[in-house]
Amino acid sequence: MNDIKDQLDWISRLVAFDTTSSVSNLALIEDVEAYLHDHGVETFRVANDDGTKANLYALVGPKVPGGVVLSGHTDVVPVAGQDWDSDPFQVIEKDDRLYGRGVADMKTFSAIGLSLVPEMLSANLKRPIIFALSYDEEIGCLGAPRMISEIVEKLPKPDAVIVGEPTSMKVIDGHKGIASFRVKVTGYTTHSSQTDRGVSAVEAAAKLINKVAEMRAVRAARADENSPFDPPYSTMTVNVVHGGTQLNIMAGEAYFEWDMRVVPGDSREDIIEEFTEYARGVEAEMRTKASGCRVEIEQMTNAPSLAPQADNMAADIAKAITGHNSTDVVGYAAEAGQFQEAGLSVVICGPGSIDQAHQANEFITLEQVREGTKFMRRLIGRLSA
Repeated sequence: MNDIKDQLDWISRLVAFDTTSSVSNLALIEDVEAYLHDHGVETFRVANDDGTKANLYALVGPKVPGGVVLSGHTDVVPVAGQDWDSDPFQVIEKDDRLYGRGVADMKTFSAIGLSLVPEMLSANLKRPIIFALSYDEEIGCLGAPRMISEIVEKLPKPDAVIVGEPTSMKVIDGHKGIASFRVKVTGYTTHSSQTDRGVSAVEAAAKLINKVAEMRAVRAARADENSPFDPPYSTMTVNVVHGGTQLNIMAGEAYFEWDMRVVPGDSREDIIEEFTEYARGVEAEMRTKASGCRVEIEQMTNAPSLAPQADNMAADIAKAITGHNSTDVVGYAAEAGQFQEAGLSVVICGPGSIDQAHQANEFITLEQVREGTKFMRRLIGRLSA
């Protein structure tokens, strides 16, 4: 284990911070800041509106073009309701695996990079390595855009961005975009025997929910058979529904939440417009009985897809380091699309398997830690040449 001792120490160090998206990540950010400052590395915070969370970016090496950004989110998903065999915020090593919340998704990638800062500093880097740690990725890639804007505005343009989501060190150059919505439906309450007077918010919500399913079915029917995505079309799903108070009362209120996962080339805006237009029709129908009825649509998240590109410096770098000859795509969303939208070349490549993400007893194998460390050292060597 001595060959990756520093990496294991840093994985344990980062996992020990409970950075569930519902709480602050500042304790972790402050710890990383102090460590980088101890090594003479200047850091930059980009906070959220109320200052309870922050992105952090830092440049190691010369302030010149051609560097590589190492992007990783600091937040993790909740452990509540999951049946863990150990404390999820204490790394446990067992059977050549590390267990803990975030070891796969995705603190190991950032931990490996941070553990190698001394090696980066002694390598006489000719081009910089830029750490980019974000908040609130798990609830819709909410934090990264502010940091990305600053990196683009204030730093020399990097050649590549590597987002360290768990890919088992495969090189990923495409992911779906995501947008999510909360829909609140207000009806008109009467006794359920007086359906001619009342307006059921639940029934109206059911029409809207069915519209989401219809939009998905239309896109499934016209799916591109050559698409590398699985499924090969944009999906829309409703997974949260609440409404009504009692069986014999016309429901006065209902709400549901739905999201879309959009393949590159499909328009999030067109899907939103189609649903909104239909919702306005449902609302108008409800108001023929009661003028106070309404349908309110709140957009919660909206992150772009990552489109595979023939000319992708980031993919070239990652393939050269890993030895892979090809790239792949994934169905989940990440901040990679946001970096691409800002004009940067980007791939996803990191240790661990997405199959372990968000699960109880989340784990990463020691072999993946070694592979991630080998990747990072090769990247240091490349940028020192």
